[in-house]
Amino acid sequence: MKLGIVGLPNVGKSTLFNAITNAGAQSANYPFCTIEPNVGVVAVPDSRIDALSEMYNPAKITPAVIEFVDIAGLVRGASKGEGLGNKFLSHIREVDAVIHVVRCFENDDIIHVDGSVDPARDIETINLELIFSDIEMVERRIDRTAKAMKGDKGLAKEYEFLKALKAHLEEGKSARSIECDDEERAIIGDIALLTSKPVIYACNMSEDDFANSIESNARFNAVCKIAAEDGSQVLPICAEMEAEIASLDKEEKEMFLADLGIEQGGLDLLIQRSYDLLGLISYLTAGTPEVRAWTIKKGTKAPQAAGKIHSDFEKGFIRAEVISFENLMECGSLAAAREKGLIRSEGKEYVMKDGDVVHFLFNV
Repeated sequence: MKLGIVGLPNVGKSTLFNAITNAGAQSANYPFCTIEPNVGVVAVPDSRIDALSEMYNPAKITPAVIEFVDIAGLVRGASKGEGLGNKFLSHIREVDAVIHVVRCFENDDIIHVDGSVDPARDIETINLELIFSDIEMVERRIDRTAKAMKGDKGLAKEYEFLKALKAHLEEGKSARSIECDDEERAIIGDIALLTSKPVIYACNMSEDDFANSIESNARFNAVCKIAAEDGSQVLPICAEMEAEIASLDKEEKEMFLADLGIEQGGLDLLIQRSYDLLGLISYLTAGTPEVRAWTIKKGTKAPQAAGKIHSDFEKGFIRAEVISFENLMECGSLAAAREKGLIRSEGKEYVMKDGDVVHFLFNV
């Protein structure tokens, strides 16, 4: 899973990326500090991995991971090649979902590219550039479809949908917000439209904003309104505070969050929201050689889940021995769970569930 962190220059993208990955991406107070995208691979926080590791004391622990890409700041006119526009658009085209960092804090020492802090305006700036790029892509597809229709009348429905999609985009609306059936959704996916990608708006706020009521913050509420209309998600976050938390060890981090009255750090919530946004879950394999989390789409059946480990597991799938993580923890061991009859034998039609602890049997 690859998530792109985007936003205007100087909104806190690289600060957030550094906090997420501890990768030390360059962060400075001038536009286009980030030119080539920085990439960091981050472990998905999962307390189940920790618990299974205590049970099995494995030689190796492998959590699920997410790849974060810190993409250069975009400016007005990017769809026409302004600033680093073409690079920005090509980089964002490669990600699965977008973390759109929106500046919601005041700081006279950090220059805003448009001279003032206005989250709604900033969101509109980036969204319009993505929409302009998408309109161009749809126009090309309309032209190709019109030519192909001369020999294939079955393309008439696609042609009419493409025209409706273009009109929708020209109203300043994203591709993800258009009502369509599965066939039409596949057309959007085939064109790889930028505004079809799922979005989380990360409202970058000050520490004072967090100390006060976030819900009464006018800038945060402005972003929430836009997200509700667009079918996107919103997460309040303080990039500076997350950078501070990221430098702490586990015990210090827990104490820091407790002092703030927060159960989870913003980065953990961001990763969890990203999982939900993309419809992902994790199943687990456990033993003394390795405890590991495997990422799959919701609705994945057992043979395809086994194929994540190795293609031979899918080809020669016999059955899956499955127990929920909660049941395994209650029993204290796999042997105790087996004695209680809690380990299920599931076949090819079994749909995997989040937190399943699985042993696959196969024969090739």
